[in-house]
Amino acid sequence: MVWFILVVVGLLGGTLGSLMGLGGGIVVVPALLMLASLGFLDITPQVAVGTSLLIMIFTGVSATLSYMKQKKVDYKSGLLFFSASGPGAIVGTWLNRGFDTNSFQIYLGFFILFVSFVLFIRNRLSPLSRSGKGIERISTDENGDVYTYGYRVFPVLILSFVVGMLSGLFGIGGGSLLVPAMIVLFAFPPHLAVATSMFIILLSAIVGSISHIIQCNVNWMYAVALIPGAWFGGTLGAAINRRLSSDRLVLVLRVVLIIMALRLIYEGMT
Repeated sequence: MVWFILVVVGLLGGTLGSLMGLGGGIVVVPALLMLASLGFLDITPQVAVGTSLLIMIFTGVSATLSYMKQKKVDYKSGLLFFSASGPGAIVGTWLNRGFDTNSFQIYLGFFILFVSFVLFIRNRLSPLSRSGKGIERISTDENGDVYTYGYRVFPVLILSFVVGMLSGLFGIGGGSLLVPAMIVLFAFPPHLAVATSMFIILLSAIVGSISHIIQCNVNWMYAVALIPGAWFGGTLGAAINRRLSSDRLVLVLRVVLIIMALRLIYEGMT
């Protein structure tokens, strides 16, 4: 029964993570901690984060390959973002060592509530006007519509470092912050932002998971159960992203995340 639940958790995390560029850890980490609090698993916050980052590699590869076929990944921008998110992931992994179970659940719970708020306002945000300075890029979608977006290098590096640090700290991928920032601050087309975010998350997850593996923070048996669902979920999420609006799924995800967050905070305080 536990193995079936883990497969489903991997599938949900992979699908939602790929669909919205979140990475999937925002579902996997709290789910693992909740299963542990119910007595189904024996896992620490550090191992939950390390295992989640390992799973995100498979979600990231699966989703990125699908988005590559759709020609939606901005590789140059992705590598620039990763140049700071990679070191940030290492710092986050180091910070993760200082948490006990209760404090980690409380901090993660409040962070998930913040993510839920970001998801709530995401579609209501409009790109800020740009001064025209910095790097400018042009993208053409499947309908032939042309989009112009751009950014300055320094703000991108600061943002990416913070996102990478949160990824290593909480095992959540960082896409919940990265995608809205790419859309609002840098005027990325939404589908391009999601696809490029998954590419960045893949690279950051590799760095973060290696750091956690070195610290023995990965439960390989749980990972084996989570990986198949994460892999197929990554492909499924990319396919849904291409065909459907994600508004209803975002609504469901917000409700689920709020419930998870409140439970984590309650468990951490008791």
